[in-house]
Parts: sequence; C-alpha cells; structure tokens
Amino acid sequence: MQPKISAFFERQETDPDPISGDGEGNGQGNVGAATEAKRKANGCRLDGLVSKKRNYAQLHLELGQPDFVLHTCSVCGMMYARGNDEDEKVHRAYHKSYSEGVPFKGWKKETVIARSEGGDRVVLATDENSCMSKSKVREVITVVEKELGFGEGKLLHKLCKVYLYISAQRIVGCLVTEPIKTGHRVIPSSTEGSPNDLPVSSTERGKNGHTLEFGSISFKREIIRRHSRSVKNKEECQDPGAILCETEAVSALCGFRAIWVAPSCRRKRIASKLMDVARKTFCEGRTLGISQFAFSPPTSSGKGLACRYCKTSAFLVYKDGPV
Repeated sequence: MQPKISAFFERQETDPDPISGDGEGNGQGNVGAATEAKRKANGCRLDGLVSKKRNYAQLHLELGQPDFVLHTCSVCGMMYARGNDEDEKVHRAYHKSYSEGVPFKGWKKETVIARSEGGDRVVLATDENSCMSKSKVREVITVVEKELGFGEGKLLHKLCKVYLYISAQRIVGCLVTEPIKTGHRVIPSSTEGSPNDLPVSSTERGKNGHTLEFGSISFKREIIRRHSRSVKNKEECQDPGAILCETEAVSALCGFRAIWVAPSCRRKRIASKLMDVARKTFCEGRTLGISQFAFSPPTSSGKGLACRYCKTSAFLVYKDGPV
C-alpha cells in the first residue's frame, strides 16, 4: 500500500510539448517561437482590445439631496439636470427670457397699435393678421403658461387676442384677451374692525382676572393676549387667493385671460398700459368701461393689480375658457 501512495506523490516527468520540440536544450527557443506564433494568430483581436480606451466621467454624486436628478431654478422655475451641458444651455436661455423678456427684432408686417415717447410699442397678434402662429408668440406664451400655471397649450384659442409690449428689442409684457358675455362681481370684504384685528404691540387685559390668596398676601393674574401680525382691516387678514363673487351675472364684453410682465420690468405700469390699449382697441370704435371687462380668477398678485387698476375691490371676474 505504501509503495502505491509514494508513487502517487512522486514528481512525474511531463511529456515534451509537441510544439516545443523534444524537451532538450533547443526546446526553450521553440517555446518562445510558439508563444509568438499564438500571439500573431490572435494579434488582431488582442490589439483591438488593448487599443480601445474607456473614459469614465462621474456626472452626479448622490448625497441625499432632494434634487438629485433634476434641479428646479428658484427664479424661473425651470427643471434641468445640473452638469448636463445641453440642459444648462437651455436653462440659461429660458432664464434670461423669463427675467429680462423674450428677444424680439420685429416683424416685417406687424400691427402696431400704440407707441410711447421712449420708443416702446404695443403689437397686436391675432389669427386674422397671421401673427398668432409666429414662433416668438409661441415662445412668449410658453413663458406665460409656466408662470401662471396653465397647462401646456391651454392658454390660447382661436378667438384670443395677444397684446405684446416691446421695449429695447425684447417682449417684456403680454396680455391675452378673449370675448366674453358675462362676469360676476367680487364681493368686497368688510373693512370694519374686529377684536382680532389688533397691532402687534397692542395687548388685551382680561377684566375677570383670577386672584390667588396666601394668608394676607394676594396675587391677581391678568390674561394678556398678543397678536402676531398687524392688520389694518379684515380684508387684508383674509387669504388673498380666496375670492367670493355674487351669484348674479352681469354683462361684460372683454375678458383678461392672462397678464404677464418680465420680472426686471415690473413696477413700471406696463400691465396697466397693456390693459389701457386693450380697452381702446378690443371693440372697434369704442372704449370699454371698467364694468365692461373682467379678469380670469386671479392669483394674489393679480388680485392686487385688479384692485389698483379698477380702483375698487369689487371688480368683475369670469370663468376662463373658450367661448
């Protein structure tokens, strides 16, 4: 048994490689030649693999940030991928158009309905004058839709008229109007003061205080109420987005469907100028009065604009949508 085990572990001589020769001294040279032959036989495939270089680039680093895939611009609201050259280029162009206005060099045939002393002008775009299909109108409307929360392609219809305010070769204001038949008057909020409408610094002391007595010593507790904000009247205290209207409809002709002004040009009465022009030109041969146009349900800032322009909080509101 032992001889068999020893024979099993004995080092056995390997047979000479048929390619390398007889295993004698000249076999070393043949081994190198055989290796070279194999390398040449597979040379094309090996060289192709070796010459192919792979480039690795880390585009994102996830550290638990909420906008890992897409980043939302805090100014223009556009979502884009940081680090992506194409996305960032599109964002830069849209951001500039949103904040400074859409670049506009003018059209060969444009309907100018008003001009200012400084060279600004108001251009009217409708289906009738074939300006509604212009790419610049679509570009402006895209900005307005994103700003005011309209669905894509939901702002315009065939009966709309678009008033564009042009300044320094940029479209800095846009007013979209449409024909309507009726509107509803906003119910003005009561301006009477209430017990809750007190300034921050004011306090209320309860008349029915509680008295604590310890022998001959007594402590009187007074209730002091402090209010967190200063309110001039009840109207300012209410939610600026909540609008209550009268149920009875009144006659109206023009609906202000959307109003937009570039952020860098706001507080310059551009929106008021657009509404003035629309009132004079919407119906040929007549100027609309305050009671003949209505606003689509406005945002909080839109409500403030409507109140200032109409000089009353009882302005008209209509349900926007195609007639």
